[in-house]
Amino acid sequence: MERTIPFLYLAAAASFVLALKWLSAVPTARRGVIVGIAGMALAVGGTLLRPEIVSYRWIGVAIVAGTVIGVPMALMPMTAVPQRTALSHAFGALAAALVGTAEFYLHAPRIDRVTMGALAVEVLLGFLTFTASLMAFGKLQEILPTRPITWRFQNVVNLSLFGLAAGSGAYLVARPEAVWLFPAFAGLSLLFGVLLIVPIGGADMPTVISLLNSYAGLAAAAMGFVLDSKLLIVAGALDGASGFILSVIMCRAMNRSFTNVLFGAFGKVQEEDRDAGERRPVRSATPEEAAGILEAAGLVIVVPGYGMAVAQAQHKVRELYDVLTKAGVEVKFAIHPVAGRMPGHMNVLLAEADIPYDRLVEMEEVNSDFPQADVALVLGANDVTNPAARHDRTSPIFGMPILEVDKARTVMVVKRSMNPGFAGIENELYHLDRTLMVFGDAKAVVGSIVRELSGGGR
Repeated sequence: MERTIPFLYLAAAASFVLALKWLSAVPTARRGVIVGIAGMALAVGGTLLRPEIVSYRWIGVAIVAGTVIGVPMALMPMTAVPQRTALSHAFGALAAALVGTAEFYLHAPRIDRVTMGALAVEVLLGFLTFTASLMAFGKLQEILPTRPITWRFQNVVNLSLFGLAAGSGAYLVARPEAVWLFPAFAGLSLLFGVLLIVPIGGADMPTVISLLNSYAGLAAAAMGFVLDSKLLIVAGALDGASGFILSVIMCRAMNRSFTNVLFGAFGKVQEEDRDAGERRPVRSATPEEAAGILEAAGLVIVVPGYGMAVAQAQHKVRELYDVLTKAGVEVKFAIHPVAGRMPGHMNVLLAEADIPYDRLVEMEEVNSDFPQADVALVLGANDVTNPAARHDRTSPIFGMPILEVDKARTVMVVKRSMNPGFAGIENELYHLDRTLMVFGDAKAVVGSIVRELSGGGR
């Protein structure tokens, strides 16, 4: 059995690598999911076969508890994928932190400095990721305010708190016998996780979730060093690296730095901008008028955004796609990297509605199609379509790559109100002569358009 376990771990590690590779492409994504599940089953199975285990009683209790928590999470709607991801990070990070805590109290003060260093990193990242992920979940679920909550000298306070936590960890590495300090070290890490997310707005949640994914992976890798588990090191390193790379991609998509995301309080609504936006005139249209324009179009580019996700309108969008395609209208879907509340959010929602994946076009490719488009139909996307990002140097989103919907012949925006998006600024797009605002819930508006098109034909 002892000879078999290393082979099971090796197969599990290989499965994790292959799963990441296959998940990066649509045709092989399903295979990647299956292989990833198989790899985790091998990892858990190999661990349960270890001779050090003398009783499975508490392990069984933990499996039942995990199942009771995990099944409802798996049944959460696809629109809640960001929240589910945040909870997954929270539980994974908490597991790493608790294992590190147990290892410390089991072996202190007889812990060598290398092991203690890995343990300190594990506990620090584990606990701060746990509370930060719970805060992110609260913001995503709108249990907590989605706007940034700031106060005077907030960055100084946060960095000082992190410095105290890191300093406590360093002291424990040098003096493992200082058992009295460990609760303070853990408490500071937990508190820093809360204060890290409070000043971050909803617009930055995609990047924050990616960063938390990286932190949870690094905590697992550190746990691997503490437990002398090569599999944990491999799995944690893969998780940490992929999360970091994704965070870099998201920052580039927003043309912003990590420091600006973490400390910039992006998304704080400027009341004067909101008031100004409400005073400027806009052209509006009814769903019936929108249906007539779409019926006469040759190319329609749909731009899904968070408003579509909130309204759970993806299935109505699929009906609209079917009706327009049947009428001979070419339909494409423009995907911005940070549309929604996590990377790939729009892709997941549209795939759930069985919209053909070859109709989903990334920003770099689809922007050249907008000048030829008869209609750009914007469903709740705000900041990622704001032309101010191209020319207004005073705008907080200046320089951010956007979907250039304003170059289409007609722009139709489905939106509940004129309220600004996560960046807290008005969208110049809404006031252009070629833009028509169709006010209302995305699901209801698209449903009305579909009924009109189905009843009138082409």
